[in-house]
Amino acid sequence: MSITIEEFKQTLIDGLNLEDISVEDIENDSPLFGEEGLGLDSVDSIELVLIIEKKYGVKIQNTGDYNTIFASVNNLLNYINENK
Repeated sequence: MSITIEEFKQTLIDGLNLEDISVEDIENDSPLFGEEGLGLDSVDSIELVLIIEKKYGVKIQNTGDYNTIFASVNNLLNYINENK
């Protein structure tokens, strides 16, 4: 069963303690890192990897793919759904 974009956005908000952000505030193609997107940093990336492994049972094996996988909310969700 695929994870919906709304469910995944809520997981991001809850897991990373993103205050003052709602599911509706997050664009599907928003970058996860940098000022233009959610503004996550390197500490958040570690936490995000742990959340993905714990909640969805998905491990990111090839670190060379990190930039593509973590480029946007959609990219990360697609990777999770394809590898569950």
